[in-house]
Amino acid sequence: MKGKFHPNNDVSLNMSGNRSITDVIAEVDASRRRFVQTGVGAATLASLGGVSLAGFAQAVEAAPTRGRKGMAAPIGFTPIPPALAGTSTDKVVVPPGYKAELFVAWGDPIMPGGVPFSGTAVETAAQQRLAFGHHTDGMHFFPFSGRGGKPSSERGLLVVNSEYTHENILYPDGQVGASGYGIAKCRKSQAAHGVNVMEARRVGGRWTVVRSSPYGRRLTGNSFMRISGPAAGHALMQTVEFTITDGGSVPTGATTDGRVAYGTLNNCAHGITPWGTYLTCEENFNGYFGSTTGSVPGVASGETGKLYNRYGISANGFGYRWHTVDPRFDVAINPNEPNLFGWVVEIDPFNPNSTPVKRTSLGRIKHESVQYVVDDTQRIAFYTGDDERNDYIYKFVCERKFNPGNRAANRDLLDTGVLYVARFDADGRGRWLPLTPDSLGVDGVALRDNPNFAGADDAEVQAKILIKTRMAADAVGATMMDRPEWIGARPRIDGFREVELYCTLTNNNRRGTGTPSVNNPDGSTTAGSARPPVDAANPRADNVHGGVIRWRENGRSVAATAFEWDIFVECGDTRTTRPPLPTNDYRGNIVDDPDGSADYGAPDGLWFDDFGRLWVQTDSGDGTGAFANLGMDQMVCVDPETKLTRRFLTGPNNAEVTGVIMTPDGRTMFVGLQHPGDDATAADPEQFSSWPHNQWAVESDGVTPLPAGRPRSGIVVITKDDGGIIGT
Repeated sequence: MKGKFHPNNDVSLNMSGNRSITDVIAEVDASRRRFVQTGVGAATLASLGGVSLAGFAQAVEAAPTRGRKGMAAPIGFTPIPPALAGTSTDKVVVPPGYKAELFVAWGDPIMPGGVPFSGTAVETAAQQRLAFGHHTDGMHFFPFSGRGGKPSSERGLLVVNSEYTHENILYPDGQVGASGYGIAKCRKSQAAHGVNVMEARRVGGRWTVVRSSPYGRRLTGNSFMRISGPAAGHALMQTVEFTITDGGSVPTGATTDGRVAYGTLNNCAHGITPWGTYLTCEENFNGYFGSTTGSVPGVASGETGKLYNRYGISANGFGYRWHTVDPRFDVAINPNEPNLFGWVVEIDPFNPNSTPVKRTSLGRIKHESVQYVVDDTQRIAFYTGDDERNDYIYKFVCERKFNPGNRAANRDLLDTGVLYVARFDADGRGRWLPLTPDSLGVDGVALRDNPNFAGADDAEVQAKILIKTRMAADAVGATMMDRPEWIGARPRIDGFREVELYCTLTNNNRRGTGTPSVNNPDGSTTAGSARPPVDAANPRADNVHGGVIRWRENGRSVAATAFEWDIFVECGDTRTTRPPLPTNDYRGNIVDDPDGSADYGAPDGLWFDDFGRLWVQTDSGDGTGAFANLGMDQMVCVDPETKLTRRFLTGPNNAEVTGVIMTPDGRTMFVGLQHPGDDATAADPEQFSSWPHNQWAVESDGVTPLPAGRPRSGIVVITKDDGGIIGT
């Protein structure tokens, strides 16, 4: 996810002579080439005897979309054009026959005691804790029981992440401004982060937030949480204990026991469990920390310095300034606090009194999302990507089976099992490498004997492996990926029984550019700094447009340690005039009709609906540079069999489209819009966007006026005019 307070993947153009994916395909045995070749790009097709991308699409993959094996509903909407920079309407646009309405926006009250948003951002931290948080991201709809005990499509809990904040519009005078920066601003920023639990109800055809609901809840950067799993209690998880109030964080003089934490931050995407809980993923947590000494320990200083380096902890962070007024985020005072973040957090949305749990068994990385799969034997696994250039894809296989008849039996399934990291081999096969004490590194040394994970016993070694997950993955030789983000599982419906996963690889302008370098097996590489050469799974140099990779587990088992993979799509710009590279023509191989009508880049959000259709959302910025022909961010719908792609939605100016879910009947869709008008200044908050008040006059209650003053992240609800299933 990009934004003013997030690291940018700046575009560069650098020639490279590294080998093409064509060379890799030539190494694959003939019986398996078809699976790999479905993902080759236009440049590769041209090298295969002058076959054009358009001709390939028309001959092989451009059949009309309709219900078939693995597809319970067709893709039938009329696609829309891109929202090009300079001509964008600064509104959410959907196909003819559909309607988008505002459901909730930053600052709207979502629980008892909340006040309507002012438009000028004068709300306090206390008021923000009762209101919808800032930049929205992943979400899920948990239905109540409806008629006949069936899941309701008219009432449910919508649980939504608030990933980060745009500090210059969060306050009336900006981050610093005339009033300076103090603890009050810090607390409001922390209150605008986290997770929102809202009761959503459809009455008289209109969806609204039930603000009086007892289920309404905000989890913020200061909410109490429990830590569980193998890393809980370890010395690296023990921090300075503080008394936290709106007036400040005051040390008690004690140290925590390593089993409690305060707050969840940078909640990007999410996941759910089949027992009905919500999983929120902590991504770019490193940006909230800093040091009042002006420096942080380096790699040579020892264990803490190595951890800071590999996870990107720096003296100033992303510019939030929290560490200047809240000592909890000052690593000079509280050096272990960063270790309490970077986890998957489990939340019970139907129990507002429950304590969220940070599940350490799933590893400490910059989790983008997490996707579960239950196979035919009731084995269950959770898949997750580490969203940084050159980091990895993981899966956690629970030790015990899922029990569909006993919710309580599944309560702590996420605490025991094995965490694996993926290695994508050049022959289209792959291996899941376990991250356990006896796992061998590329140097032939077991992780228990690696100095990074040394411990008194294997329990301590395992705790260190999970706290230093990235370093363990470095050690065993996992495949460095081009920013692995959302992972989705293709529904096992209508005769389709494979365990098949898809992952967006958003981009990597460091791939195949400059002097080649890779993540050092000793874990000493600075986060995101390597310049790896192209490889089979990441075949394009200067990969500014990204793509989607997919894999199938051997034996249809989530516990398999081997899989087969291919590149599902390479994103790009059909009309580009950029000089091609030997491994990247920048055009991609998106299948659409007519050719080029659904071009997109920087894929980020990815979700399969219950009908088997794939929805992809983008994070490409302001629609300029390499994305000038692709426009503002968008959401497309893809047939996973034919790959036929159609553009369904475009967002307002400078807004990322992120987060999507439907009601059980498929007739209502919720979609998130993050950071509209990104990079606007405090002096002119509406410099780039006036969304959503430029599109609607009133809030979802149909009465309360939408105030002007600044752009606001929010969620829209989309329905079809004829009441039908979305996307058909």
